[in-house]
Amino acid sequence: VCYPLIITTKHGYIENFHHYFFTLAPDDKYIKYTMEKAMYLIDETGLAQYNALKEKGFYGNIMGTSAVFSIFCDSIQFNKDNMSFTYYGRQRIERRTSILMRELVTEGFVKRVPRTENNPHGLLIVNWRTILNKDIDQRAKSSY
Repeated sequence: VCYPLIITTKHGYIENFHHYFFTLAPDDKYIKYTMEKAMYLIDETGLAQYNALKEKGFYGNIMGTSAVFSIFCDSIQFNKDNMSFTYYGRQRIERRTSILMRELVTEGFVKRVPRTENNPHGLLIVNWRTILNKDIDQRAKSSY
C-alpha cells in the first residue's frame, strides 16, 4: 500500500524520496530542484547514483529526447526491527515515439537524524541501492 506524498510515515518518507529521484522532466531546472530535494533525504549512496547517471549523460539525454519519467509505487516492505525497506515500483518513460514501462526495486535502511528545515521528519535513507531496474513493456505511441 502506498500513501500520498504527504510524509506522515516511514513509508511516505521512502515514497517521497523515490518520487523526487525518479520523476523527471526534460527541464534542467526541474531536475536540479528534485535532485536537491532528494539529496536531503538520503546519504551519499544517493549522491553516488546521481553522479554516476550524470556522468553517463543520462540527464542530458532526457533533455535531448524530451523524455518524461514518472514513478508509481506498488508497495513498500518495511522491517521496523532493523529499519530496512524494500521499495517496489514501476517507472513509465514516455518518449516522442514510445512508452516504456520498467520494473524498479530498491532497498536500504532508514535512520533517525536531527530534524532540519530541509528534512523536517528527521529520517535519512542510508545504504540505498537499486536491486532491479528492467524493462517490462514497451509500446509505440499512436501517431495523430
